[in-house]
Parts: sequence; structure tokens; C-alpha cells
Amino acid sequence: MKLVSRFQVLKNARRILKNPLPFHHENFEAYGDCFRVQLSTKEIVLFTRNPGLIKHILQKQHRKYEKSPLQTVDLAKYIGHGILTSSGEHWRTHRRMVQPAFHKKKLQNLMGVMKEAILMELERIEPDKVHDVFPLMGDLAFQVVAKSLFSSSDIREKMSRLQHITEANQRMLIKEMRQPYLKWWYRLSGKIDKHLKMAGEGKRLLLDIIEERRSSGLEKDDLLDMLLRARYEDGSPMPDGQLLDEVLILFTAGHETTANALSFTLFLLAKNPAIQDQVYEEVSKVDFEDSNIDLLQGVMQLQFVKQCIEEALRLYPPAYVIDRVATEEDTFEDILLPKGTMVLMSIYELHRYSNFWERPLEFDPGRFKEADKKDYGDYYYPFGAGPRMCVGNNFAMYEMIIAIAEIVKKYSISSDLKNIGINPLISLKPKAVPLMFTER
Repeated sequence: MKLVSRFQVLKNARRILKNPLPFHHENFEAYGDCFRVQLSTKEIVLFTRNPGLIKHILQKQHRKYEKSPLQTVDLAKYIGHGILTSSGEHWRTHRRMVQPAFHKKKLQNLMGVMKEAILMELERIEPDKVHDVFPLMGDLAFQVVAKSLFSSSDIREKMSRLQHITEANQRMLIKEMRQPYLKWWYRLSGKIDKHLKMAGEGKRLLLDIIEERRSSGLEKDDLLDMLLRARYEDGSPMPDGQLLDEVLILFTAGHETTANALSFTLFLLAKNPAIQDQVYEEVSKVDFEDSNIDLLQGVMQLQFVKQCIEEALRLYPPAYVIDRVATEEDTFEDILLPKGTMVLMSIYELHRYSNFWERPLEFDPGRFKEADKKDYGDYYYPFGAGPRMCVGNNFAMYEMIIAIAEIVKKYSISSDLKNIGINPLISLKPKAVPLMFTER
């Protein structure tokens, strides 16, 4: 297996910091579905887009792998040790506690809150004007998570500050991850301490909101109430520190990936008017205001909208790379994976690999018809796979379907932008997404 030397990494350091995906793609095209990268004299990372190996690690032999220090140490120092950033028994315990909050029946009770938050944010759209929808979708997704967690309308200022903190800390973390040879400088210069203090400020904001809820004595049946009622096997509740970690991770992961996916989906619909017309035809037949159907029933009728989102998630997967570390020696076919091997699985490459997808760069929602889903199961991981599959995947999908339906029902969208720029941070973000909104 080809080893990409540390010299090559340092030679390409500037472009890797900006966007590592072209560097990854060049190596995959040159060396095949697996290659190794030497990050230091001791650290060698295995990169793969091999679907068999990815399924082996995420599903078939998942017990032999855990999340890498990139998440359990580097990311955790900013957003805590919740289910996204923990491993082992700590992860299993808290996953069991958080999971019930995202069961479909529970989410059904939150869908009215989701829709209300979405409609409120969409009021900011001015017709016949070009909008950069990425910040708009960021605010929309953030407010949906905030109101689903807290059922409160008077926390916008606090949430705005928390959003700023999480985004600033993410930019810092990306520098640490892509320039590990400069970590000493980030520590010495005080940059890491500065961002850790910001993370502490964010937790204090959340703790204030939680304390207000406790002191009010009110039960609102939102996500916060569900987490407050969660119990360990001995009947004790989550301590405040753990509760804060779980809430902060729901904010960070919950709003960001949804904002990204919505922005990419809207751009793809704007560039494909015939497909947008199909979406409009479908959403026009579903009236979310009809008292004879509940919101979940309405959402389930919007199958083509869902296909469009699924196709956008294929082209632009939020978790564009998934990391794991082998906890014991393992083998897959002729690949030896010694204990401690770090594996970075490129979901972005897998989702665009012509060996598995016809016309992989084309936006074709038709490939996600229900009858065809068995054909791509091993090559499609928008929410991960196995026991660590994203706990909020249904929450995110319902939110995105409602948002796309409400936008397309009211507006025809178009764009003069030829190609969308991407910004791979912790998740795959778009750069500016200028869209024109014309009232129908």
C-alpha cells in the first residue's frame, strides 16, 4: 500500500489547511482505494474509500474500533464528552439515555415547534432579491434546535452568542487538526486557552437556561425535559456537567449539518428547474394546515422532496470523513490493521466513486426511489452507520423536508452561480450560496 510521505504533506500544507479533499482525491486516483499518510515520525493514518472496509469497520466489526482522539480529545475539549465525542461504556450508557428523545413518536410532538421556527426564519426572505442562503439556513437550523430543546422564544440573544462561540471554536479546531505540527505554537501563544474560555462561556449560557427551567417547575415535553427526566440504571439523573455536554453537542451537530444540507439542496434545486418543478408539484398537494392530517403524515407524503435531500447528502455528505481507531489487531482481505491504527474513511469519495454510482457528479434524485434503495446501501453513509449512526437523523430529515417544502411552495428559486464552493471544516460546509427568490 502506498505511503504518502510527511514531506508531501508539508509541501501541500497550505492547500490541505484550506481544503484537503482535492489532495485526498489525487492520492485515491493515483494509489487506489486505500493509502497511508505519514503525519509524523510515529503517526501514520490509513485513508480509504473501499466500501467493503468501511462496512467492516462501521458495522461488521465495529466492536474492534472506536472514535479517534480527533473527536474524543481534540473536539471534546471544546464541546465536552457527549455521545458524539465519547467512546466505550461512557458512550453506550449515554447513548441509551439520549436515544428515546429521538424516537419517532417523541419527534411527532416536536414537529409543530419545528414548523413554527422554520416559518419565522423564512419571513426574513425578501422576494426578488438575491440572498446568501447559507447564513439564513444556519440561523433557521439553530432556532429549530433551540426551540425544540427549550420551547422558549426569549433566548435568541443567548443563542446568537452560543452560535458565534461554536463556530469560532470550530475554526480553531480545524487549524489544530490540519496543522498538528503547530500545536505547540497554538498553546504557547494562548490561542487554545482563549477558545477554551469561550467554550466555558457557552456552557454557562446553557446552564443559566437549564436552571431557569428547573426553578420554574414547568414541564414542556421538549428535548430538555426528556434529558432532565433521563435516568441511569440506579435511578439517578445526569449530573449538570454531562447534561451540558449532551445539550452542547445537540446544538453543534444538530444545527450545523442541517444548515449545510439545506443550503446544498436549495442550490441544486435552483440549478435544476425541472426537478424543482417536480418538487413544487408534490408540495402543492400537501397542506400542512389541514387539521385532518398531522405534520408527520404530511411529511411522509413528500417522498420526492426526501429523495432530493438524500441526493444532496450523497453529493455533499456533512460527515465527509469518518474516523476510527483499531482497539485490537484486525484484518480485512489483505489489509493488516494493527492495534492503534487510525483509519479515515472518505465518505465524500465513496459517494462520488464512479465504480459504484452511475453519473456520480449528476444531481439525480430518482436514484433514491424506495425500490432502488437496496442497490446503494453499501455505498451511502450520510448519517454514518452501525451503532454510532447519528441519533438525530430523523429529526434532521423531518426538519429539512418541512423547510424545503415551505420554501418551494412559496418561491421559485434560481442562481447565477455556476458551481458551489465547499469549505470542509468539522462538517462539509458550502461557501456563499446566492439564490434569487421569486414569489410564485
